[in-house]
Amino acid sequence: MLNTLQRKSAVALSVLLALGTLGGCATNQASTDSKAAAPAAKTAAKAEAPAQKQTYFMVFHENGRIYAMTEPKIYLGLMEHDEVPLTRARVGGGPDGETVVFGITSKDGDHLDKPTAAEDIYDGRIKDVGAFYGEVVRNGRYHVFGEWKDFQDYLAHKEITFTYTEIGTGPKGETVIYALNNKTKDQGRPVALVEQFNALRK
Repeated sequence: MLNTLQRKSAVALSVLLALGTLGGCATNQASTDSKAAAPAAKTAAKAEAPAQKQTYFMVFHENGRIYAMTEPKIYLGLMEHDEVPLTRARVGGGPDGETVVFGITSKDGDHLDKPTAAEDIYDGRIKDVGAFYGEVVRNGRYHVFGEWKDFQDYLAHKEITFTYTEIGTGPKGETVIYALNNKTKDQGRPVALVEQFNALRK
């Protein structure tokens, strides 16, 4: 079971389908022309639609397998119960010959003849994911990423150049390390990342 992270070595990445609301402009003027009002209403609806954030999770398990997934519920289920309901395995597909197990989402289930979203990201077919959130759990510590490039750099080098560390703030008292970069390293505590980390577990 993964409920004792000190006994597990896990890397979990959350490339979370977290939602952020886009703000729209409001007006107090009412139009008497219903035809003119309809396009305005559609524009407002689009402005208020939630922005989708790509999430990606990878768990380097002590059983020698790598678990990759894009769905937060699947990731949290693995961390809590040490299992993934629906999977597709790739024997020898890891960087050191590990078996890679991809979590299958309900959306992936609609096209099982094609690669899953997790496979597309793992294989590098998706270069720019836009808004991103990710987590790495390794050696009992959480590493949290808010930018795709920072995550990619970590996967390539297994290091994070700039970090902000909080001791004992993980779900079971683990240390949480937030990845920073040249743009964010002088901004102090990364409040948005901290909030996303905590919101995932609610």
